[in-house]
Amino acid sequence: MKRLWSPWRSNYIESFRSGKKSVECVFCDALKIPFDSNESLVVFKNDLCYVMLNLYPYNSGHLMVIPYRHVCQMCSLSETEMNVMMKAVQMSIKVLEFTMKPQGFNFGANFGKAAGAGIDDHIHFHVVPRWTGDTNFMPALGDVKIISQDLLTTKKKLIEVFNDVAKNNRT
Repeated sequence: MKRLWSPWRSNYIESFRSGKKSVECVFCDALKIPFDSNESLVVFKNDLCYVMLNLYPYNSGHLMVIPYRHVCQMCSLSETEMNVMMKAVQMSIKVLEFTMKPQGFNFGANFGKAAGAGIDDHIHFHVVPRWTGDTNFMPALGDVKIISQDLLTTKKKLIEVFNDVAKNNRT
């Protein structure tokens, strides 16, 4: 039997097994890291929200749109925050279409642990690019997902296009 090792996931998995929760919010902490640092996964910021790569992606280019304000319920977002976040979702899709040429997208959110939220105390939306055939036997039989592109490579490409789209006011 062959084994694929992904030791970088062990901290993530152990945090759920132990029931231990970080004192801080990973999304709030993400904003403390300098934007141009290799440790930062943030690819775009505006006045009310930001876009970052998922450290544990379902696919290459898996983005999350997150409000700066730390809220856990959809109805806690203001109308302005919702509008700005949906514009960021539109921009994210446009940027992913240009940089990665996906054939489709999954877009959504999980509210609460029972609904599958890994981080349930800071609302966020997922934008996942999809390609025909990107689901294969690995996740179904091996409980393993293969991500084909390095996060930093993806980050650099996305930042460049986010800046271009924002500068030219295209959504």
